Amino acid sequence: MTDGTHANLDDLLQSGGIRLGRAQRDRLHWLTGQYGAPTLDPLAGGKRSGVVILKEPLSGAAAELFYRSLNPASAVVIPRGENPGFDFLKSKLTEFGTVGPSGADGPHEMWWGGIGWSKFLAAADTSVVRPRIVSCYPRGGDATAAFALRHLVERFDLPCHIEPIDTELGDRLLCFEKAEFMLRMWNKYREPLLFVEAGAILRDAPLLPGFLGCDVALHKWNRWEMSGRTLYLGRTDRAEQLLRAWQQLAASYPAIWEGYLLDQAWSLTSSQVPLDTVWLPRSYHALKGDLGAMRATILHDQQTTTLELGPDPGFASIARVARRAGRTGARDAFMVMTSKAETGNGIALILSDVSASDAGAVAATVEAVTGAYAADCGGYGRLELSLCAWQDDVGAAREAAAQARYRILEIAPGQRIANDFFAAHASDGAVMTARHLFP
Repeated sequence: MTDGTHANLDDLLQSGGIRLGRAQRDRLHWLTGQYGAPTLDPLAGGKRSGVVILKEPLSGAAAELFYRSLNPASAVVIPRGENPGFDFLKSKLTEFGTVGPSGADGPHEMWWGGIGWSKFLAAADTSVVRPRIVSCYPRGGDATAAFALRHLVERFDLPCHIEPIDTELGDRLLCFEKAEFMLRMWNKYREPLLFVEAGAILRDAPLLPGFLGCDVALHKWNRWEMSGRTLYLGRTDRAEQLLRAWQQLAASYPAIWEGYLLDQAWSLTSSQVPLDTVWLPRSYHALKGDLGAMRATILHDQQTTTLELGPDPGFASIARVARRAGRTGARDAFMVMTSKAETGNGIALILSDVSASDAGAVAATVEAVTGAYAADCGGYGRLELSLCAWQDDVGAAREAAAQARYRILEIAPGQRIANDFFAAHASDGAVMTARHLFP
């Protein structure tokens, strides 16, 4: 893309009052190269192609009309995708990926999607990025499936590493064992890594993640449960941060289901760095018995009735809604910022009434909070910002913050946030509601 195209895109974002971080702009630039020139907000009537950037949520009939106006030659970008007001429209679209926030410079989560994967799947064969396929299986178990996988990988002329490993439960692979294997492969090789279960069948070369150029790619089972059966890690610092977070969580909680630990590692990492995530299509996570199994790129040797692939009854319902929309939920911090303050204390800021408020007001408050913390942290070494749509969400966020022994403040969209906001509260150690101080 030329410098002039970059400048035109930056001018368009500025005219719409949209702030994106570097990683988010890079993804948007890439999308315009694939789909064509972007426009701000939906235009009235007619079919449309190119990239449509949405600033405000659409609901009801407006969302339906907008959805019907799209075609496979169009993409939708939501620069403030953390707002649950966009969830309805997202549910109608194919979710391609998200790019996490990056502090005061890019204080929002960017979501991107469209109408089906056909455009990208067709273009993936042109990818020059060749991942290394890695897999492991319990030592002493049946190696037949692993040998078959190696043969398929070699047929597609891809590098691979498949090995038996020692396991605590004999023929079963635990999450921390898989995560430790992945970390060892990360340190050993320099290519992007694509982990697939040893019993998987490759029907085609899995080049889609490399073509998309993301940090991490995985599939959400039932659109909300993250699966570790197919996991791509690009050679980026952000991908390594996710991997190490997953490994540490798995080592600390070895009895917890791997999908939930992967989910928590994703939430933690994407709140701290602009993690560029691709949510892989079902063709990269097909199971035997699926209607589309014959068109699958990766076919897993597992029936759809398996208990290992959910639904997980212990997964909080409010988190399920958020994951279906590719965002964090109230129990997880939407954004984490750190300062140079040497103190170890933290502050949890809860932005409530998000669903009942104007999206622009919510976005402006997020920007004001992050800007104020960057200007004067008030001595707090860590800021965790949570977005809550309902009162139940507020309770969950308060409980999580209290367990971390954080100072807790609750604010509302549109509330004035001065640059000395955090300093003004630093001297008062009591837990209070910020709206009491700012009527």
